[in-house]
Amino acid sequence: MSTALHPRGVFCAALTPVTADLSPDHDRFTAHCQRLLQEGCDGIALLGTTGEANSFSTAERQGLLEATVAAGIAPDRLLPGTGVAALTETVALTRHALSLDVTTVVMLPPFYYKGVSDDGVFASYAEVIERVADPRLRVVLYHIPQFSAVPITFPVIERLRDRFPGTFTGIKDSAGEISHMEALVERFPGLAVLAGADPLMLPLLRRGGAGCITATSNLVASDLAFVFRHFTDESRAAEVEAAQARIVAARNQASRFAQMASLKTLLAARLNDEGWTRMRPPMLPLPPDEATALLAG
Repeated sequence: MSTALHPRGVFCAALTPVTADLSPDHDRFTAHCQRLLQEGCDGIALLGTTGEANSFSTAERQGLLEATVAAGIAPDRLLPGTGVAALTETVALTRHALSLDVTTVVMLPPFYYKGVSDDGVFASYAEVIERVADPRLRVVLYHIPQFSAVPITFPVIERLRDRFPGTFTGIKDSAGEISHMEALVERFPGLAVLAGADPLMLPLLRRGGAGCITATSNLVASDLAFVFRHFTDESRAAEVEAAQARIVAARNQASRFAQMASLKTLLAARLNDEGWTRMRPPMLPLPPDEATALLAG
């Protein structure tokens, strides 16, 4: 399996805590990132779907990334989401990341207009890369059509990699279909294919995938890291399967009710910190009856 894939490993799609006035809580967030790295994550994919990123302004997103770097977390371990609906704001967020020496970003396609053609998706990504105009930039495409309603098709990936060699180095596939991820691995040698669903990392790794960017890693980072590091070690096969079982159980638990609210509820209970349950509308914390049922297992 190639070690040249980049990014490669376990990356947490980090939750974003908010303060009582619903602003991003920098202190809680940076402490959480440091804890995740200590538990074995290779990096933090902040300001994505799980991080409620599209509920935050450009300035708020920039402030959170600045606080994370200022807290001592190495820029090369951060994968911020910079893709938004407006092309110029995507450019601004991407340039800002680069100004902090954060060179790898996760980029959604433009997602407000539906039925966008492949030519339109390609043109949007190409315009961003040309305007940013920084050879350091590395982009992980973000394929999550159930949210964006704008799939990133194989022809678009091929055109982007041909037009901008070395820039589009990975894809986070959150569509939940292992066959699609396997097809990406086969079609695009050297492209880091990252599972967006925790239970699918192991089967993807076995087919040449690069790892994961996942939500439940907020809770089971150490198990995911163990699976990633030992999945080829026959002497530890039983331990890998046990860790995988815990990963699947945690994912199922977090998916019983609204996933992001559930993850925050579970993390709040683990840390004994109710502040973690807060969310920015339109997302809401779990109702009390659901929270009680979730924590009861």
